Amino acid sequence: MVADAAGEHRLWLRDPQPGRPLAAVIPLDKDFVTRIASLLRFHRRLLGRAAGPLPRGWPLTAYRLARLDLMLRALDLRDGGATYREIAVALGRDEAARLSASDWKMSAARSFVVRLVRDGIAMMNGDYRKLLRIR
Repeated sequence: MVADAAGEHRLWLRDPQPGRPLAAVIPLDKDFVTRIASLLRFHRRLLGRAAGPLPRGWPLTAYRLARLDLMLRALDLRDGGATYREIAVALGRDEAARLSASDWKMSAARSFVVRLVRDGIAMMNGDYRKLLRIR
């Protein structure tokens, strides 16, 4: 890791040898633009210049952070055996406890919780990498 006030740089050196020049291998995949942006920031840092701010879209917005928090909480509750209704109540949707079974099935609270759990499972299964992509 290379420390930087604008955000640390994490490197994987396959065969580090002091004094030898570094080379970067960048796969031509869907993350190519993100990898190039990271490499340019690191290159500026190597030259003794400021790496510069993180690319637009990397820092998570307050909304995305809050949604990620809810997804993790919903996923933890679901993995602990909680029902969707119990998750809704735990996440502050108190009206869910008072709904009849038929009203619950059609409620916005249920749809919200189902989406949170679904998206949390997707993140757990690898979609978390999307958080690093430039948006």
